[in-house]
Amino acid sequence: MKRFLPCCIFLVFLQFVTAQGFEVEKADINISINKEGYFDVRESYDVVFSESRHGIYRNIQLVYDLQDEQGKREKRRVKISKIKVPGHKYETDAFFQKIQDELEIKIGNPKETVIGDQHYDINYRVKNAFLHESEGTQFYWNIIPPNWKTTFKQVDFTIELPKDLPLLEDDVFVYSGSTGITTESEWFDVEVQNDLVTVRSKPGFESGFGESVTVLIKMPKDAVKEIVPFWPFWSDYGWTLILGLVVITFYWIWNKYGKDDRAVAAISYFPPDNIDSAMAGFLIDDSADSPDLISLIPAWGSKGIIRMEEIEKKGWFGKADTKLIKLKDLPADAPAYEQTLFKGLFKPGNNIMENIMNSPAGDFLKNTLNVNLEPTDSGEEQHEVLVSSLKDKFYIHMEQAKKNLKSAARIYYDSRAKNVMYATITGLIVLGLGMGALFLFTWGILAASITAIVFLVLLLLSKHLIKKNKKGTRMLSDIKGFKQFIKVAEQNKLRMLIEEDPSYFENTMAYALAFGLFAQWAKKFAALNISPPNWYATNAGMMSMNNFSQSFANTMQTAQKTMVSSPSRSGSGGGGGGSSGGGFGGGGGGSW
Repeated sequence: MKRFLPCCIFLVFLQFVTAQGFEVEKADINISINKEGYFDVRESYDVVFSESRHGIYRNIQLVYDLQDEQGKREKRRVKISKIKVPGHKYETDAFFQKIQDELEIKIGNPKETVIGDQHYDINYRVKNAFLHESEGTQFYWNIIPPNWKTTFKQVDFTIELPKDLPLLEDDVFVYSGSTGITTESEWFDVEVQNDLVTVRSKPGFESGFGESVTVLIKMPKDAVKEIVPFWPFWSDYGWTLILGLVVITFYWIWNKYGKDDRAVAAISYFPPDNIDSAMAGFLIDDSADSPDLISLIPAWGSKGIIRMEEIEKKGWFGKADTKLIKLKDLPADAPAYEQTLFKGLFKPGNNIMENIMNSPAGDFLKNTLNVNLEPTDSGEEQHEVLVSSLKDKFYIHMEQAKKNLKSAARIYYDSRAKNVMYATITGLIVLGLGMGALFLFTWGILAASITAIVFLVLLLLSKHLIKKNKKGTRMLSDIKGFKQFIKVAEQNKLRMLIEEDPSYFENTMAYALAFGLFAQWAKKFAALNISPPNWYATNAGMMSMNNFSQSFANTMQTAQKTMVSSPSRSGSGGGGGGSSGGGFGGGGGGSW
Protein backbone atom coordinates (compact mmCIF):
# COMPACT_ATOMS: atom_id res chain seq x y z
CA MET A 1 0.00 0.00 0.00
CA LYS A 2 2.88 2.33 0.80
CA ARG A 3 4.29 1.84 -2.70
CA PHE A 4 0.93 1.91 -4.46
CA LEU A 5 0.15 5.56 -3.70
CA PRO A 6 3.49 6.97 -5.01
CA CYS A 7 3.09 4.86 -8.16
CA CYS A 8 -0.38 6.26 -8.75
CA ILE A 9 0.88 9.80 -8.26
CA PHE A 10 3.73 9.18 -10.70
CA LEU A 11 1.37 7.76 -13.35
CA VAL A 12 -0.97 10.73 -13.02
CA PHE A 13 2.00 13.11 -13.26
CA LEU A 14 3.36 11.26 -16.31
CA GLN A 15 -0.02 11.42 -18.03
CA PHE A 16 -0.23 15.16 -17.31
CA VAL A 17 3.25 15.83 -18.67
CA THR A 18 2.86 13.75 -21.83
CA ALA A 19 -0.73 14.73 -22.63
CA GLN A 20 -0.52 16.88 -25.75
CA GLY A 21 -4.16 16.70 -26.88
CA PHE A 22 -3.57 14.53 -29.95
CA GLU A 23 -2.85 10.99 -31.13
CA VAL A 24 -1.16 9.65 -34.25
CA GLU A 25 -3.52 7.29 -36.01
CA LYS A 26 -0.87 6.34 -38.54
CA ALA A 27 2.79 7.12 -39.14
CA ASP A 28 4.18 6.28 -42.56
CA ILE A 29 7.95 6.78 -42.87
CA ASN A 30 9.90 6.49 -46.11
CA ILE A 31 13.71 6.53 -46.14
CA SER A 32 15.82 6.55 -49.29
CA ILE A 33 19.47 5.62 -48.77
CA ASN A 34 21.96 7.07 -51.23
CA LYS A 35 25.26 5.28 -51.83
CA GLU A 36 27.05 8.65 -51.60
CA GLY A 37 26.67 8.52 -47.81
CA TYR A 38 23.38 10.24 -46.92
CA PHE A 39 19.68 9.38 -46.83
CA ASP A 40 16.44 11.31 -47.35
CA VAL A 41 13.52 10.95 -44.95
CA ARG A 42 9.81 11.62 -45.49
CA GLU A 43 7.68 11.34 -42.36
CA SER A 44 3.89 11.28 -42.86
CA TYR A 45 1.55 11.54 -39.88
CA ASP A 46 -2.22 11.21 -39.71
CA VAL A 47 -3.05 13.07 -36.52
CA VAL A 48 -6.28 13.48 -34.54
CA PHE A 49 -6.43 16.50 -32.21
CA SER A 50 -8.84 16.15 -29.31
CA GLU A 51 -8.09 19.71 -28.18
CA SER A 52 -7.37 22.93 -30.05
CA ARG A 53 -3.69 23.17 -30.88
CA HIS A 54 -1.59 25.18 -33.32
CA GLY A 55 0.18 22.11 -34.66
CA ILE A 56 2.99 19.66 -33.85
CA TYR A 57 6.74 19.88 -33.44
CA ARG A 58 9.42 17.34 -34.30
CA ASN A 59 12.72 17.18 -32.39
CA ILE A 60 15.67 15.35 -33.97
CA GLN A 61 18.69 14.45 -31.85
CA LEU A 62 21.96 15.68 -33.36
CA VAL A 63 24.72 14.49 -31.02
CA TYR A 64 25.42 10.84 -30.12
CA ASP A 65 28.04 9.09 -27.99
CA LEU A 66 29.34 6.08 -29.90
CA GLN A 67 31.85 3.32 -29.26
CA ASP A 68 33.66 1.45 -32.06
CA GLU A 69 34.84 -2.15 -32.22
CA GLN A 70 38.09 -1.34 -30.40
CA GLY A 71 36.22 0.39 -27.57
CA LYS A 72 37.21 3.87 -28.72
CA ARG A 73 34.52 6.43 -27.94
CA GLU A 74 33.36 8.96 -30.49
CA LYS A 75 31.09 11.96 -30.23
CA ARG A 76 29.12 11.93 -33.48
CA ARG A 77 27.14 14.90 -34.77
CA VAL A 78 24.71 14.27 -37.60
CA LYS A 79 23.70 17.02 -40.02
CA ILE A 80 20.12 17.75 -41.07
CA SER A 81 19.41 19.68 -44.26
CA LYS A 82 16.79 20.24 -46.99
CA ILE A 83 13.95 20.54 -44.46
CA LYS A 84 10.47 20.97 -45.96
CA VAL A 85 6.94 20.73 -44.59
CA PRO A 86 4.59 20.89 -47.62
CA GLY A 87 1.25 22.61 -47.07
CA HIS A 88 2.02 24.02 -43.61
CA LYS A 89 3.77 26.94 -42.02
CA TYR A 90 6.80 25.87 -40.03
CA GLU A 91 9.87 27.15 -38.22
CA THR A 92 13.20 25.43 -37.75
CA ASP A 93 16.44 26.23 -35.92
CA ALA A 94 18.57 24.19 -38.36
CA PHE A 95 20.87 27.19 -38.82
CA PHE A 96 22.10 26.71 -35.25
CA GLN A 97 22.89 22.99 -35.48
CA LYS A 98 26.53 23.44 -34.50
CA ILE A 99 25.66 24.85 -31.09
CA GLN A 100 22.78 22.61 -30.01
CA ASP A 101 22.09 18.95 -29.34
CA GLU A 102 18.63 18.85 -30.87
CA LEU A 103 16.97 20.36 -33.93
CA GLU A 104 13.35 21.41 -33.71
CA ILE A 105 10.84 21.64 -36.54
CA LYS A 106 7.80 23.56 -35.33
CA ILE A 107 4.74 23.17 -37.56
CA GLY A 108 1.63 25.31 -37.44
CA ASN A 109 0.35 28.87 -37.45
CA PRO A 110 0.71 30.78 -34.16
CA LYS A 111 -2.40 32.79 -35.06
CA GLU A 112 -4.60 29.77 -35.77
CA THR A 113 -5.56 26.56 -34.01
CA VAL A 114 -6.70 23.22 -35.40
CA ILE A 115 -8.77 20.34 -34.07
CA GLY A 116 -9.78 16.93 -35.39
CA ASP A 117 -8.05 15.15 -38.28
CA GLN A 118 -4.84 16.64 -39.67
CA HIS A 119 -2.07 15.39 -41.94
CA TYR A 120 1.59 16.39 -41.84
CA ASP A 121 4.52 15.53 -44.12
CA ILE A 122 8.08 16.31 -42.96
CA ASN A 123 10.99 15.94 -45.38
CA TYR A 124 14.70 16.25 -44.57
CA ARG A 125 18.14 14.88 -45.45
CA VAL A 126 20.53 13.23 -42.97
CA LYS A 127 24.32 13.05 -43.27
CA ASN A 128 26.97 11.37 -41.11
CA ALA A 129 24.57 8.79 -39.67
CA PHE A 130 25.99 5.47 -40.86
CA LEU A 131 28.13 3.10 -38.79
CA HIS A 132 31.12 1.99 -40.84
CA GLU A 133 32.78 -1.07 -39.32
CA SER A 134 35.28 -3.64 -40.51
CA GLU A 135 32.58 -6.26 -41.21
CA GLY A 136 30.15 -3.93 -42.96
CA THR A 137 28.06 -0.78 -42.86
CA GLN A 138 25.07 -0.41 -40.56
CA PHE A 139 21.99 1.74 -40.98
CA TYR A 140 20.69 2.28 -37.43
CA TRP A 141 17.77 4.69 -37.13
CA ASN A 142 14.91 5.44 -34.77
CA ILE A 143 11.79 5.39 -36.92
CA ILE A 144 9.82 6.59 -33.87
CA PRO A 145 12.12 8.09 -31.20
CA PRO A 146 11.19 7.65 -27.52
CA ASN A 147 10.37 11.28 -26.70
CA TRP A 148 7.24 11.66 -28.80
CA LYS A 149 4.65 12.93 -26.27
CA THR A 150 1.75 11.06 -27.80
CA THR A 151 0.53 7.60 -28.78
CA PHE A 152 1.12 5.91 -32.15
CA LYS A 153 -1.54 3.36 -33.20
CA GLN A 154 0.08 2.29 -36.47
CA VAL A 155 3.64 2.61 -37.74
CA ASP A 156 4.64 1.57 -41.24
CA PHE A 157 7.91 2.35 -42.97
CA THR A 158 9.85 1.61 -46.12
CA ILE A 159 13.58 1.85 -46.76
CA GLU A 160 14.90 2.19 -50.29
CA LEU A 161 18.42 0.76 -50.52
CA PRO A 162 21.14 1.44 -53.08
CA LYS A 163 20.69 -0.78 -56.13
CA ASP A 164 21.93 -4.36 -56.35
CA LEU A 165 22.66 -4.94 -52.67
CA PRO A 166 22.84 -8.62 -51.61
CA LEU A 167 20.42 -8.14 -48.68
CA LEU A 168 18.27 -10.76 -46.91
CA GLU A 169 15.51 -10.52 -44.31
CA ASP A 170 18.00 -11.82 -41.74
CA ASP A 171 19.96 -8.59 -42.24
CA VAL A 172 17.02 -6.44 -41.09
CA PHE A 173 16.23 -6.06 -37.39
CA VAL A 174 13.28 -4.14 -35.91
CA TYR A 175 13.04 -3.29 -32.21
CA SER A 176 10.18 -1.65 -30.31
CA GLY A 177 9.19 -0.81 -26.77
CA SER A 178 11.14 0.80 -23.93
CA THR A 179 14.68 2.02 -24.49
CA GLY A 180 17.31 -0.70 -24.11
CA ILE A 181 15.27 -3.72 -25.32
CA THR A 182 17.56 -5.98 -27.39
CA THR A 183 15.10 -8.62 -28.56
CA GLU A 184 13.51 -8.22 -31.97
CA SER A 185 9.94 -6.94 -32.00
CA GLU A 186 7.05 -9.29 -32.73
CA TRP A 187 4.74 -6.43 -33.66
CA PHE A 188 6.08 -5.93 -37.20
CA ASP A 189 6.02 -7.79 -40.48
CA VAL A 190 9.26 -7.38 -42.45
CA GLU A 191 9.58 -7.91 -46.20
CA VAL A 192 12.74 -7.51 -48.28
CA GLN A 193 12.20 -7.41 -52.04
CA ASN A 194 14.84 -6.28 -54.51
CA ASP A 195 16.17 -3.00 -53.09
CA LEU A 196 13.17 -2.20 -50.88
CA VAL A 197 12.59 -3.03 -47.23
CA THR A 198 8.92 -2.80 -46.21
CA VAL A 199 7.90 -2.97 -42.55
CA ARG A 200 4.28 -2.81 -41.27
CA SER A 201 2.94 -2.88 -37.74
CA LYS A 202 0.45 -5.60 -36.83
CA PRO A 203 -3.11 -4.96 -35.57
CA GLY A 204 -3.19 -4.03 -31.89
CA PHE A 205 0.19 -2.31 -31.99
CA GLU A 206 0.57 0.81 -29.87
CA SER A 207 3.58 2.91 -28.92
CA GLY A 208 3.46 5.62 -26.23
CA PHE A 209 5.76 8.14 -24.57
CA GLY A 210 9.12 6.60 -23.65
CA GLU A 211 8.77 3.86 -26.27
CA SER A 212 10.45 3.73 -29.66
CA VAL A 213 10.62 1.87 -32.94
CA THR A 214 14.14 1.28 -34.26
CA VAL A 215 15.47 -0.38 -37.38
CA LEU A 216 18.94 -1.86 -37.92
CA ILE A 217 20.07 -2.93 -41.38
CA LYS A 218 23.42 -4.63 -41.90
CA MET A 219 24.79 -3.89 -45.36
CA PRO A 220 28.01 -4.86 -47.13
CA LYS A 221 31.08 -2.78 -46.30
CA ASP A 222 31.09 -0.71 -49.48
CA ALA A 223 27.32 -0.35 -49.83
CA VAL A 224 27.43 3.28 -48.73
CA LYS A 225 30.35 5.64 -49.19
CA GLU A 226 32.03 6.73 -45.97
CA ILE A 227 32.29 10.50 -45.94
CA VAL A 228 35.74 11.25 -44.54
CA PRO A 229 37.02 14.83 -44.37
CA PHE A 230 39.93 15.53 -46.68
CA TRP A 231 41.76 16.91 -43.64
CA PRO A 232 40.14 15.70 -40.40
CA PHE A 233 42.10 18.16 -38.29
CA TRP A 234 40.62 21.04 -40.28
CA SER A 235 37.09 19.71 -39.79
CA ASP A 236 37.51 19.59 -36.02
CA TYR A 237 40.14 22.21 -35.21
CA GLY A 238 40.62 24.33 -38.32
CA TRP A 239 39.55 27.39 -36.34
CA THR A 240 42.77 27.19 -34.31
CA LEU A 241 44.84 27.71 -37.48
CA ILE A 242 42.80 30.76 -38.50
CA LEU A 243 42.98 32.19 -35.00
CA GLY A 244 46.72 31.54 -34.88
CA LEU A 245 47.15 33.43 -38.15
CA VAL A 246 45.32 36.41 -36.65
CA VAL A 247 47.60 36.38 -33.59
CA ILE A 248 50.73 36.13 -35.78
CA THR A 249 49.50 39.04 -37.93
CA PHE A 250 48.86 41.12 -34.80
CA TYR A 251 52.37 40.33 -33.55
CA TRP A 252 53.82 41.43 -36.90
CA ILE A 253 51.91 44.73 -36.70
CA TRP A 254 53.07 45.27 -33.11
CA ASN A 255 56.69 44.42 -33.98
CA LYS A 256 56.68 46.90 -36.86
CA TYR A 257 54.55 49.74 -35.49
CA GLY A 258 54.28 49.22 -31.73
CA LYS A 259 57.60 47.85 -30.49
CA ASP A 260 60.01 50.59 -29.47
CA ASP A 261 63.52 50.49 -30.79
CA ARG A 262 65.94 49.27 -28.18
CA ALA A 263 66.67 52.03 -25.70
CA VAL A 264 70.13 51.50 -24.17
CA ALA A 265 69.93 52.92 -20.65
CA ALA A 266 73.21 54.24 -19.26
CA ILE A 267 73.20 55.25 -15.59
CA SER A 268 72.46 58.97 -15.29
CA TYR A 269 72.69 61.06 -12.12
CA PHE A 270 70.22 63.66 -13.34
CA PRO A 271 66.84 63.60 -15.06
CA PRO A 272 66.81 64.58 -18.76
CA ASP A 273 66.92 68.28 -19.58
CA ASN A 274 63.78 70.06 -20.77
CA ILE A 275 61.40 67.36 -19.62
CA ASP A 276 59.37 67.45 -16.41
CA SER A 277 58.40 64.58 -14.13
CA ALA A 278 54.89 64.20 -15.62
CA MET A 279 56.23 63.69 -19.14
CA ALA A 280 58.96 61.37 -17.86
CA GLY A 281 56.31 59.27 -16.12
CA PHE A 282 54.28 59.12 -19.32
CA LEU A 283 57.17 58.05 -21.55
CA ILE A 284 58.31 55.33 -19.18
CA ASP A 285 55.05 53.38 -19.64
CA ASP A 286 53.25 55.13 -22.54
CA SER A 287 50.34 56.02 -20.27
CA ALA A 288 48.99 59.20 -18.69
CA ASP A 289 48.55 58.14 -15.07
CA SER A 290 47.48 60.16 -12.04
CA PRO A 291 50.87 59.78 -10.27
CA ASP A 292 52.55 61.38 -13.31
CA LEU A 293 50.51 64.56 -12.89
CA ILE A 294 50.52 64.53 -9.07
CA SER A 295 54.33 64.57 -9.23
CA LEU A 296 54.11 68.16 -10.49
CA ILE A 297 53.13 69.34 -6.98
CA PRO A 298 56.59 68.75 -5.40
CA ALA A 299 58.14 70.12 -8.62
CA TRP A 300 56.22 73.36 -8.05
CA GLY A 301 57.36 73.37 -4.45
CA SER A 302 61.02 73.05 -5.39
CA LYS A 303 60.62 76.01 -7.80
CA GLY A 304 58.99 78.23 -5.18
CA ILE A 305 55.61 78.25 -6.94
CA ILE A 306 53.59 76.72 -4.08
CA ARG A 307 53.88 75.90 -0.42
CA MET A 308 52.27 72.99 1.42
CA GLU A 309 51.05 72.95 5.02
CA GLU A 310 49.83 70.00 7.02
CA ILE A 311 46.66 70.60 9.04
CA GLU A 312 46.23 68.26 11.99
CA LYS A 313 42.83 66.78 12.71
CA LYS A 314 40.76 68.42 15.43
CA GLY A 315 38.36 66.59 17.70
CA TRP A 316 37.31 62.98 17.69
CA PHE A 317 35.69 63.07 14.28
CA GLY A 318 38.04 65.46 12.55
CA LYS A 319 40.38 64.53 9.73
CA ALA A 320 43.86 65.68 8.87
CA ASP A 321 44.11 67.86 5.79
CA THR A 322 46.66 69.63 3.59
CA LYS A 323 46.64 73.23 2.41
CA LEU A 324 48.21 74.23 -0.89
CA ILE A 325 49.31 77.87 -0.98
CA LYS A 326 50.03 79.61 -4.24
CA LEU A 327 53.13 81.82 -4.08
CA LYS A 328 53.41 82.82 -7.74
CA ASP A 329 52.08 81.94 -11.18
CA LEU A 330 53.42 79.27 -13.47
CA PRO A 331 55.79 80.37 -16.21
CA ALA A 332 53.94 81.51 -19.32
CA ASP A 333 55.49 78.72 -21.38
CA ALA A 334 54.36 75.93 -19.02
CA PRO A 335 52.76 73.07 -21.00
CA ALA A 336 48.97 72.82 -21.26
CA TYR A 337 48.66 69.85 -18.90
CA GLU A 338 50.55 71.74 -16.17
CA GLN A 339 48.41 74.85 -16.71
CA THR A 340 45.22 72.77 -16.54
CA LEU A 341 46.26 71.18 -13.26
CA PHE A 342 47.45 74.45 -11.69
CA LYS A 343 44.42 76.53 -12.72
CA GLY A 344 42.11 73.72 -11.62
CA LEU A 345 43.63 73.88 -8.13
CA PHE A 346 43.49 77.62 -7.73
CA LYS A 347 40.32 78.42 -9.64
CA PRO A 348 37.56 80.54 -8.03
CA GLY A 349 35.61 78.61 -5.43
CA ASN A 350 38.36 76.26 -4.27
CA ASN A 351 38.65 78.00 -0.90
CA ILE A 352 38.18 77.23 2.74
CA MET A 353 34.66 78.74 2.87
CA GLU A 354 33.50 76.37 0.14
CA ASN A 355 34.99 73.46 2.07
CA ILE A 356 32.95 74.49 5.13
CA MET A 357 29.74 74.84 3.14
CA ASN A 358 30.20 71.37 1.64
CA SER A 359 30.61 69.81 5.09
CA PRO A 360 27.84 68.59 7.46
CA ALA A 361 28.13 71.93 9.26
CA GLY A 362 27.40 73.70 6.00
CA ASP A 363 24.33 71.55 5.42
CA PHE A 364 23.11 72.49 8.89
CA LEU A 365 23.58 76.22 8.18
CA LYS A 366 21.80 76.01 4.82
CA ASN A 367 18.94 73.68 5.73
CA THR A 368 18.24 74.44 9.37
CA LEU A 369 19.19 78.10 9.83
CA ASN A 370 18.57 79.04 6.18
CA VAL A 371 21.94 80.76 6.05
CA ASN A 372 23.52 81.20 2.61
CA LEU A 373 27.27 81.61 2.85
CA GLU A 374 28.07 80.18 -0.57
CA PRO A 375 31.19 81.78 -2.04
CA THR A 376 30.62 83.85 -5.11
CA ASP A 377 32.69 83.45 -8.26
CA SER A 378 34.53 86.72 -8.36
CA GLY A 379 36.62 85.63 -11.31
CA GLU A 380 39.78 85.95 -9.23
CA GLU A 381 42.04 82.98 -8.62
CA GLN A 382 42.32 81.71 -5.07
CA HIS A 383 45.72 81.54 -3.37
CA GLU A 384 44.89 78.80 -0.89
CA VAL A 385 43.07 75.52 -1.32
CA LEU A 386 42.41 72.58 0.99
CA VAL A 387 42.99 69.20 -0.60
CA SER A 388 39.75 67.94 0.99
CA SER A 389 37.78 70.60 -0.95
CA LEU A 390 38.77 68.91 -4.21
CA LYS A 391 36.82 65.73 -3.45
CA ASP A 392 34.37 64.71 -6.20
CA LYS A 393 35.12 67.91 -8.18
CA PHE A 394 38.73 68.02 -9.30
CA TYR A 395 38.53 64.80 -11.37
CA ILE A 396 37.30 66.85 -14.34
CA HIS A 397 40.54 68.84 -14.40
CA MET A 398 42.58 65.69 -13.84
CA GLU A 399 41.01 63.96 -16.85
CA GLN A 400 41.58 67.01 -19.03
CA ALA A 401 45.20 67.23 -17.88
CA LYS A 402 45.70 63.58 -18.83
CA LYS A 403 44.42 64.31 -22.33
CA ASN A 404 46.72 67.31 -22.58
CA LEU A 405 49.68 65.26 -21.40
CA LYS A 406 48.95 62.57 -23.96
CA SER A 407 48.67 65.20 -26.69
CA ALA A 408 51.94 66.88 -25.66
CA ALA A 409 53.75 63.53 -25.80
CA ARG A 410 53.00 63.06 -29.50
CA ILE A 411 56.28 64.69 -30.49
CA TYR A 412 58.08 61.65 -29.08
CA TYR A 413 56.08 59.07 -31.10
CA ASP A 414 55.93 57.88 -34.68
CA SER A 415 52.94 59.61 -36.27
CA ARG A 416 52.11 56.52 -38.36
CA ALA A 417 51.72 54.31 -35.31
CA LYS A 418 48.56 56.05 -34.11
CA ASN A 419 46.83 55.54 -37.46
CA VAL A 420 47.89 51.91 -37.45
CA MET A 421 46.51 51.52 -33.92
CA TYR A 422 43.08 52.89 -34.88
CA ALA A 423 43.02 50.78 -38.05
CA THR A 424 43.99 47.68 -36.06
CA ILE A 425 41.29 48.25 -33.45
CA THR A 426 38.66 48.73 -36.15
CA GLY A 427 39.87 45.65 -37.99
CA LEU A 428 39.83 43.54 -34.82
CA ILE A 429 36.25 44.53 -34.02
CA VAL A 430 34.96 43.79 -37.53
CA LEU A 431 37.02 40.61 -37.92
CA GLY A 432 36.17 39.42 -34.42
CA LEU A 433 32.42 39.72 -34.98
CA GLY A 434 32.65 38.00 -38.35
CA MET A 435 34.91 35.19 -37.21
CA GLY A 436 32.89 34.68 -34.03
CA ALA A 437 29.71 34.10 -36.02
CA LEU A 438 31.48 31.91 -38.60
CA PHE A 439 33.20 29.78 -35.97
CA LEU A 440 29.99 29.45 -33.97
CA PHE A 441 28.09 27.87 -36.85
CA THR A 442 31.03 25.97 -38.34
CA TRP A 443 32.97 24.62 -35.34
CA GLY A 444 30.64 25.26 -32.43
CA ILE A 445 30.40 27.27 -29.25
CA LEU A 446 33.85 26.32 -27.87
CA ALA A 447 35.61 27.76 -30.94
CA ALA A 448 33.48 30.92 -30.80
CA SER A 449 34.11 31.40 -27.06
CA ILE A 450 37.89 31.05 -27.33
CA THR A 451 37.87 33.36 -30.35
CA ALA A 452 35.99 36.01 -28.37
CA ILE A 453 38.52 35.81 -25.53
CA VAL A 454 41.51 36.06 -27.91
CA PHE A 455 40.07 39.08 -29.72
CA LEU A 456 39.26 40.78 -26.42
CA VAL A 457 42.89 40.32 -25.31
CA LEU A 458 44.16 41.65 -28.65
CA LEU A 459 41.91 44.71 -28.32
CA LEU A 460 43.33 45.41 -24.87
CA LEU A 461 46.87 45.04 -26.24
CA SER A 462 46.09 47.34 -29.17
CA LYS A 463 46.54 50.42 -27.00
CA HIS A 464 50.26 49.54 -26.93
CA LEU A 465 50.55 49.91 -30.71
CA ILE A 466 52.42 53.15 -30.29
CA LYS A 467 56.07 53.43 -31.21
CA LYS A 468 58.48 56.14 -30.19
CA ASN A 469 60.43 58.00 -32.83
CA LYS A 470 64.22 58.58 -32.62
CA LYS A 471 63.76 61.57 -30.33
CA GLY A 472 61.47 59.58 -28.05
CA THR A 473 63.87 56.63 -27.98
CA ARG A 474 66.79 58.87 -26.93
CA MET A 475 64.62 60.50 -24.27
CA LEU A 476 63.48 57.09 -22.99
CA SER A 477 67.12 55.99 -22.70
CA ASP A 478 67.90 59.02 -20.50
CA ILE A 479 64.77 58.50 -18.37
CA LYS A 480 65.54 54.81 -17.83
CA GLY A 481 69.11 55.67 -16.93
CA PHE A 482 67.99 58.08 -14.21
CA LYS A 483 65.30 55.67 -12.96
CA GLN A 484 67.95 52.98 -12.66
CA PHE A 485 70.16 55.34 -10.66
CA ILE A 486 67.29 55.99 -8.22
CA LYS A 487 67.12 52.25 -7.60
CA VAL A 488 70.85 51.56 -7.17
CA ALA A 489 72.32 54.89 -5.94
CA GLU A 490 74.81 54.60 -3.05
CA GLN A 491 75.12 57.11 -0.21
CA ASN A 492 78.66 58.15 -1.12
CA LYS A 493 77.57 59.24 -4.58
CA LEU A 494 74.49 60.98 -3.21
CA ARG A 495 76.63 62.83 -0.65
CA MET A 496 78.82 64.14 -3.48
CA LEU A 497 75.77 65.26 -5.44
CA ILE A 498 74.34 67.03 -2.38
CA GLU A 499 77.65 68.84 -1.83
CA GLU A 500 77.58 70.05 -5.43
CA ASP A 501 73.89 70.99 -5.30
CA PRO A 502 72.18 71.18 -1.86
CA SER A 503 68.74 71.17 -3.54
CA TYR A 504 69.48 67.95 -5.46
CA PHE A 505 66.88 65.95 -3.53
CA GLU A 506 64.18 68.61 -3.97
CA ASN A 507 64.86 68.82 -7.71
CA THR A 508 64.63 65.08 -8.24
CA MET A 509 61.92 63.90 -5.82
CA ALA A 510 59.17 64.68 -8.33
CA TYR A 511 60.67 62.17 -10.78
CA ALA A 512 60.94 59.52 -8.08
CA LEU A 513 57.26 60.11 -7.27
CA ALA A 514 56.27 59.70 -10.94
CA PHE A 515 58.26 56.45 -11.15
CA GLY A 516 56.62 55.10 -7.97
CA LEU A 517 60.00 55.12 -6.18
CA PHE A 518 59.64 58.07 -3.81
CA ALA A 519 59.85 56.07 -0.55
CA GLN A 520 62.96 54.23 -1.80
CA TRP A 521 64.57 57.49 -2.98
CA ALA A 522 63.81 59.44 0.21
CA LYS A 523 65.15 56.64 2.39
CA LYS A 524 68.56 56.94 0.74
CA PHE A 525 68.77 60.60 1.88
CA ALA A 526 67.56 60.00 5.45
CA ALA A 527 71.08 59.18 6.67
CA LEU A 528 72.76 62.11 4.91
CA ASN A 529 71.74 64.67 7.53
CA ILE A 530 70.00 67.00 5.10
CA SER A 531 67.02 69.19 5.89
CA PRO A 532 63.59 68.46 4.46
CA PRO A 533 62.26 70.90 1.84
CA ASN A 534 61.31 74.25 3.40
CA TRP A 535 58.18 74.54 1.23
CA TYR A 536 56.57 71.70 3.19
CA ALA A 537 55.43 72.73 6.70
CA THR A 538 53.80 70.90 9.58
CA ASN A 539 52.40 71.91 12.96
CA ALA A 540 54.64 69.32 14.58
CA GLY A 541 57.59 71.70 14.30
CA MET A 542 61.02 70.55 13.08
CA MET A 543 60.99 67.35 11.05
CA SER A 544 63.67 64.86 10.24
CA MET A 545 64.14 63.65 6.70
CA ASN A 546 62.66 60.31 7.68
CA ASN A 547 59.54 61.94 9.16
CA PHE A 548 59.19 64.15 6.10
CA SER A 549 59.29 61.23 3.67
CA GLN A 550 56.57 59.36 5.57
CA SER A 551 54.38 62.45 5.96
CA PHE A 552 54.80 63.56 2.36
CA ALA A 553 54.12 60.07 0.98
CA ASN A 554 50.86 59.87 2.97
CA THR A 555 49.88 63.37 1.85
CA MET A 556 50.46 62.56 -1.81
CA GLN A 557 48.53 59.32 -1.51
CA THR A 558 45.57 61.14 0.02
CA ALA A 559 45.80 63.94 -2.53
CA GLN A 560 45.77 61.48 -5.40
CA LYS A 561 42.67 59.66 -4.11
CA THR A 562 40.91 62.98 -3.55
CA MET A 563 41.82 64.55 -6.88
CA VAL A 564 40.59 61.60 -8.93
CA SER A 565 37.43 60.90 -6.89
CA SER A 566 34.09 61.44 -8.61
CA PRO A 567 30.50 61.59 -7.29
CA SER A 568 28.92 58.19 -6.83
CA ARG A 569 25.79 57.41 -8.78
CA SER A 570 23.15 55.21 -7.24
CA GLY A 571 19.51 54.45 -7.83
CA SER A 572 16.68 55.52 -5.53
CA GLY A 573 13.81 53.66 -3.97
CA GLY A 574 12.91 51.86 -0.79
CA GLY A 575 12.70 48.23 0.22
CA GLY A 576 15.06 45.47 -0.81
CA GLY A 577 15.07 46.43 -4.49
CA GLY A 578 13.61 43.16 -5.74
CA SER A 579 10.25 41.74 -6.69
CA SER A 580 8.62 38.41 -7.33
CA GLY A 581 9.62 37.21 -10.78
CA GLY A 582 12.00 40.08 -11.28
CA GLY A 583 15.29 38.21 -11.36
CA PHE A 584 17.15 36.09 -13.83
CA GLY A 585 15.96 32.66 -14.94
CA GLY A 586 12.42 33.68 -15.84
CA GLY A 587 10.22 32.05 -18.44
CA GLY A 588 7.74 29.21 -18.74
CA GLY A 589 6.21 26.99 -21.33
CA GLY A 590 3.53 24.59 -22.36
CA SER A 591 2.28 22.66 -25.32
CA TRP A 592 2.17 24.16 -28.81
